[in-house]
Amino acid sequence: MRTAVIVFPGTNRERDIGEVIARVAGRPTSYVWHGDSDVGSADLIVLPGGFSYGDYLRCGAMAAHSPIMRDVIRRAKAGTAVLGVCNGFQMLCETGLLPGVLQRNASLRFICKDVHLKVETARTLFTERYRKGEVAQVIVAHGDGNYFADPATLDRLEAEDRVVFRYCDRAGNVTPAANPNGAQRNIAGICSENRRILGMMPHPENACEAALGSTDGLKLFQSVLANLVA
Repeated sequence: MRTAVIVFPGTNRERDIGEVIARVAGRPTSYVWHGDSDVGSADLIVLPGGFSYGDYLRCGAMAAHSPIMRDVIRRAKAGTAVLGVCNGFQMLCETGLLPGVLQRNASLRFICKDVHLKVETARTLFTERYRKGEVAQVIVAHGDGNYFADPATLDRLEAEDRVVFRYCDRAGNVTPAANPNGAQRNIAGICSENRRILGMMPHPENACEAALGSTDGLKLFQSVLANLVA
């Protein structure tokens, strides 16, 4: 599996996710600068977390117009798998590759802590190693993770089985108390209509080693490898 991680000024999780993917895939990860125009040969494109362009204007808004994003959008529409984590999820929404927006956390504070996610669907190339209803422990680290969309869009996502992850408690109960940022319907991650683009706020790459408190994120990368191995 050939992976390209896009690097923007201000991203800070590119090495975290790149190293995990390299370890799972057994081959080096390529890092592509935002000012380039060609992603290169890649089965998976990753938009990592961080603070692209310092989060000025609006999170992900400036990154969405970087030169490299023209090629990312073109390839995504042609079927190349794309994973956007945290700031990357914001970029996917800003480009229109995924619906909705990410707003300021309801608390108006930056949040960094362990959370639990309920896997709402295993019918994506990112989640087939999970069971529907399985609970995964990961971390969040964001100030703008409050997912918002109009009711019609939310209903469509639900009807099309495109809500991939929801914030829940340790037992899998989806409650307001388990929602760290105020996201509508506790939504933590969604996928595209073709199910090959995933945007999520939590960081699965930081839940891949026991020393970090959880290995629950590994299944996401193992799922991708199983589907995209060349």
